[in-house]
Amino acid sequence: MQKMQNRRKIDYWQSNMEDGYKFMMKILRYPVSENFEKLLHIPEFARKAGVKIVFSRKKRTRVSFPLFYLREGIMKRFLCAAEEMNKRGWVIRVEDAFRTRQMQNPLNRTRETFDAIMKIIMWETGGKIPDPEFVFRRLTVLIATIPKIATHMSGSAVDISVLSMKTGIEIDRGAGYLEMNEKTFMDSIFISQKARRNRQIITEIMKKYGFHAYPFEFWHYSSGDAYAQYLSSQLRHLT
Repeated sequence: MQKMQNRRKIDYWQSNMEDGYKFMMKILRYPVSENFEKLLHIPEFARKAGVKIVFSRKKRTRVSFPLFYLREGIMKRFLCAAEEMNKRGWVIRVEDAFRTRQMQNPLNRTRETFDAIMKIIMWETGGKIPDPEFVFRRLTVLIATIPKIATHMSGSAVDISVLSMKTGIEIDRGAGYLEMNEKTFMDSIFISQKARRNRQIITEIMKKYGFHAYPFEFWHYSSGDAYAQYLSSQLRHLT
């Protein structure tokens, strides 16, 4: 029974990762142009608006802390989403936001990140050493190995956790930020009903203010970029 469950998890992981790579290749071909919007500092604007948001103190690489900036055109909507969560007794913790090219490029080369991804790849392959192309496909989905598909670099994306305002304890979403396994996907079938509902509520609030969920990482939301435009067009097509 345990072997069957593990095989089911692996099959689910592989299917979603291949879908994720196809998505990234579509984004690579998606037309993108710069509109030269200013980047605004989220902590400063949250403070001015009286919206409670907290910010991660963890380094994203050995030499860089997160840069908490968003494009001017989406800042107000992000603050509205955060305010609505405050009214529910929740607080957004921004784990990551804007990245420079110098920050994005080393992400897949940090030992911690690479080791975590290799661990899940070795689980997927049953301990067999994968070829470099296979590793690249997985890194592309989880880290964005090509600058054009890394929406953090356009100042249009945030990685978030959500905390209880009363206790400071993280709201159950079935897994933690940057946890890489079968629970990583937004619609994972391997999380509890409570965690699933929390993900749905958070996604509904973010979507209300124009932030679309990245299907392959439950913590990632973006607005006004290629991800959001492509995902919204796909949703319209489905309906």
